[in-house]
Amino acid sequence: MTVRTAFRRCALALCFSLAATGLAAQTQPPVTTQTPPAQKPYEPYSGQPGKDVVWVPTPQTLVDKMLDLAKVTQSDYVIDLGSGDGRTVITAAKRGARALGIEYNPDMVELSKHNATAAGVDGKATFVKADIFESDFSEATVITMFLLPQLNLQLRPKLLDLKPGTRLVSNSFTMGEWEADETETVADDCVSWCTALFWIVPAKVQGTWRLGQNDLTLTQNFQMLSGALGATEVSGGRLRGSEIAFTAGDVQYTGVVNGDSMSGRMAGGRKWTAMRAK
Repeated sequence: MTVRTAFRRCALALCFSLAATGLAAQTQPPVTTQTPPAQKPYEPYSGQPGKDVVWVPTPQTLVDKMLDLAKVTQSDYVIDLGSGDGRTVITAAKRGARALGIEYNPDMVELSKHNATAAGVDGKATFVKADIFESDFSEATVITMFLLPQLNLQLRPKLLDLKPGTRLVSNSFTMGEWEADETETVADDCVSWCTALFWIVPAKVQGTWRLGQNDLTLTQNFQMLSGALGATEVSGGRLRGSEIAFTAGDVQYTGVVNGDSMSGRMAGGRKWTAMRAK
């Protein structure tokens, strides 16, 4: 075979190879970039499990009643413990209050932020992903909650240490032997979980006080008081935040507690003052 013949054969083979490559390229489907399907918005469902409770939404009519009981205004700072989809926080913000939701489920937190933006209150309604048992809510003027009774009891010591006068509202569940100051049930547009329980954190007054020439000795059971003024039994004693009322003999006393002092008026208008005994 001559060199020229060999060269022609190689050139012919190369042409066939290039042609085959081009044909294969034409028969392959074109490569395209596919857009992943849009992710569906998070949709919670009633009864879904959470960290300490299952989530059940508070009916909107009860949300309104809870905030009514607490007399929420634009001067309040409302904190909702276990804020779920954010409806209580958003409703409080619509009333002009600053409001914070503490929620453990991050999906619920994001949903709440979206809902607050849609409601036009994202400037007043905020949400954090946190554990309520590790959170500081000492600055709140109003605490709302829809937790199980055992969780309320776990929180109770911390709640009782809040500033006297702080208002607490619970959907349906109690604080054990700490009786609610007020309880209301709604009937309109509410089928279940329709009762609101309301407390006011009482001042701490247990111990001995000096009132005039006598010792005022008080025993405190949450907001209920008993004891004696000198040798006279105290009856009907009650605290409502820092406000105190009791009767000694046939004299009724009303007043305000301010740390280690309290003062007010007796029936008939006479003033009284008491200082905590050291």
